[in-house]
Amino acid sequence: MKNNKKKTSPLLLSALRNLSALAIYDLSDTEILILLKNARWGNSHCFHTVQCPRCQIEHKAYFISSRKQWQCKHCQHRFSVKSGTIFQHTKLSLKKLLLSVYYFTINSKGISALNLSRHIGVQYKTSWALLHKFREAVEKTQDYTPLTGIIHIDGCYVNNYLRPKNFKHKRIDRRKRCHQRKDKSCVMVFRQQATNQEIIKGADRTLVALVKEENADDMFALTHRLVAPKSTICADENPAYDGLAFHYDLCRVNHSQEYCSIDGTTNNLAESFFARFRRMIMGVYHKMGNNYMMHYATEAAWREDFRYQSDKDKFDNVLKRCLKARPSRDLTGYWQGNKKPTAKFGLESLCMEASNDSQYLAIA
Repeated sequence: MKNNKKKTSPLLLSALRNLSALAIYDLSDTEILILLKNARWGNSHCFHTVQCPRCQIEHKAYFISSRKQWQCKHCQHRFSVKSGTIFQHTKLSLKKLLLSVYYFTINSKGISALNLSRHIGVQYKTSWALLHKFREAVEKTQDYTPLTGIIHIDGCYVNNYLRPKNFKHKRIDRRKRCHQRKDKSCVMVFRQQATNQEIIKGADRTLVALVKEENADDMFALTHRLVAPKSTICADENPAYDGLAFHYDLCRVNHSQEYCSIDGTTNNLAESFFARFRRMIMGVYHKMGNNYMMHYATEAAWREDFRYQSDKDKFDNVLKRCLKARPSRDLTGYWQGNKKPTAKFGLESLCMEASNDSQYLAIA
């Protein structure tokens, strides 16, 4: 007799819902301080064992309980759990910071700054800068180890929509380059297919980059940096990928004729990423400038890679990344005029400050 019982999606398992906002609300100030201290320095068995952010010496420092700070025994530097991190210049309480990380991680398509401002009771400007600091921390701690195995690559054009004129005789041909938007750009994605599809269905690693358009020079440079030699690359019929055939096992699918070739070649892993990325733009963020496009693209890549992780695992991962990343130069004092100058494209769009520390980058 056939078993007609449908399989439950891994995303619906109760084991993934192991952290709630109520649990964070119930934490005392001391418990929150201990949680942040353990997430940053470890050594949960000893509260005084920390690492000085100035001299980088790990030792048992003197704790000033009235100020919630430690004093280094070697250089006499006073520091808190936020010193030297993206939280360094914020005036928000530690509980609001934890709640912000929680709301950032549990939403599959992200959370808008206006929505977060209502959850934690702050201004829109505060929540906007805080969310971008989270994205920058994820980008700075990205693992850029070259992908191996079967890699699906594709590009998605953003900031390319032009509203047509009301009267038909005033409308222009938006396909011509001279009529296109000057800030039009392309987000490139490289997705590594999981070796064991029974454990992880689809891709297990995702890397992104920003280019002005899909061209042969940028495609070769990015692929050479992000994909290991002798890997199999699945791409569409775009001629920008033709040069990759000399260095990789290149498989093509002509999307003008088919979605999947007869031999099974497809780049659906890249297409599925952009399907969710476009919905993130249309449904949550609505507008993304090129200056911070890599922040949003890296956030989408992180959400794809951690889609099967529990709420607590995702919360811990982002929190550790925030405590590892250095203070932001582009977002500190943003609303006072310190704005990111220009967008970077090609290899320059990759954040080479990224760390390979498996303690912060491991998915499991």
